Amino acid sequence: MPSSTKSSAKKSATKPLLIAAGVALASITLGLVSWRATAPAETGSAGSGSGAVAAPRTDPAAELKALARREPGDKLAVGRADAPVVLIEYSDFKCGYCGKFARDTEPELMKKYVEDGTLRIEWRNFPIFGAESEAAAKAAWAAGQQDRFDAFHAAAYAAGSKEKGFAEPRLVELAREAGVPDLERFKADLAGEQAAAALKKDQEEGYRIGVTSTPSFLLNGKPIAGAQPLGTFTAAIAKAKAEAAKQ
Repeated sequence: MPSSTKSSAKKSATKPLLIAAGVALASITLGLVSWRATAPAETGSAGSGSGAVAAPRTDPAAELKALARREPGDKLAVGRADAPVVLIEYSDFKCGYCGKFARDTEPELMKKYVEDGTLRIEWRNFPIFGAESEAAAKAAWAAGQQDRFDAFHAAAYAAGSKEKGFAEPRLVELAREAGVPDLERFKADLAGEQAAAALKKDQEEGYRIGVTSTPSFLLNGKPIAGAQPLGTFTAAIAKAKAEAAKQ
């Protein structure tokens, strides 16, 4: 079973922020990756005669599930906004296991679940391998502004692609391969403030919930770590769909 690629992120972000202040820690470990989500906030203790009320407890699973943006116009998503199951993927274009998932597993999920309305996939750019990773993430966002994110995603994750690097000429080549119609706009968007802001938003979300390696996933709020086999995802989707039907 493949294990997820480990890496060290920027020093300032290696300690994940807590979803809510708390002391209990729920650990989910698959392969070599440990993804942490904090447990409910601690309750206050009432002193004698203080009249203090226990602080309301939060549900980390519900908070993770709520990260699904479900925005109809999201350029970095496929599938119905009201699909019963949402898979959020935190990935890096220089991550070998992300590429394996993109080539071997994701197309099957698209055909089996996205097309019938069961599944929505929302991508989060989560570059952890340096400047070229960040440039590729911004390029993917820029391609998305011209509705070519999925095509760029496929081109960038094609076998042998990451070995060619992601310097700007290569990113323009990938955009051309992906059918981005206006390459001058693509280059401007790639270098613009909006691309940087979008990337920062995705990164901060990932670090806040404890993502430290790629690929990492949330499926209706439940973490899946690493490029797991197709069967892991199909079983999780079936379970999530059944749970959604009961709500």
